[in-house]
Amino acid sequence: MAKNRFNQNWLHDHINDPYVKMAQRDGYRARAAYKLKEIDEQDKLIHPGQVIVDLGATPGSWSQYARNKLAQGARKAEGGIDGTIIALDLLPMEPIADVHFLLGDFREDEVLAQLEELVGSQAVDLVISDMAPNLSGVASADSARIEHLCDLALEFSQNHLKPEGALLVKCFHGSGYSQIVKKFKEQFKIVASRKPKASRDKSSETFILGRQLKIPGKVLPNH
Repeated sequence: MAKNRFNQNWLHDHINDPYVKMAQRDGYRARAAYKLKEIDEQDKLIHPGQVIVDLGATPGSWSQYARNKLAQGARKAEGGIDGTIIALDLLPMEPIADVHFLLGDFREDEVLAQLEELVGSQAVDLVISDMAPNLSGVASADSARIEHLCDLALEFSQNHLKPEGALLVKCFHGSGYSQIVKKFKEQFKIVASRKPKASRDKSSETFILGRQLKIPGKVLPNH
């Protein structure tokens, strides 16, 4: 009975959520688009001409938002986008125009190798990740899973970001959060946390933004 009440309450909140209504109006697949939009407007992350990697992309609202921003820099007569977007997820995603999608688990070396092949010698300007593991409710196990995903995103960024590039990841306040922030500070010159208005008040999710690598990886600035 309690579970049914919870489901009804969630459905009521979801239907009446202003961001859900905005997403339907603006053609976004999920309300999460407005989290990225708010952070982007504050921090000026996305610009025409960039190479962007979207980790944990499905259903695709972050890639949609990034695509719309890069389309603004394209010549209207030609259409398309000014830049490159590569999206990855272990769940299938409906195609998005001008977005390269890779189906697979980011935690597997084989999939990571495919992603690196897609990126090629291009230096990446921005890595965005709305990834979240399936949470078990066991705090220690969940924090370890979240930290692992952040570690993978950090490692990928170390190897592929331009020196002045940026990484934005979702994590959760609680056990392990301070360790993730510490790792970001070891890798980036500028680190900030963001809690956009579109993030539900009840949620402990927080986004961590790292900018400008302290020690650039194998990518050369002139690539």
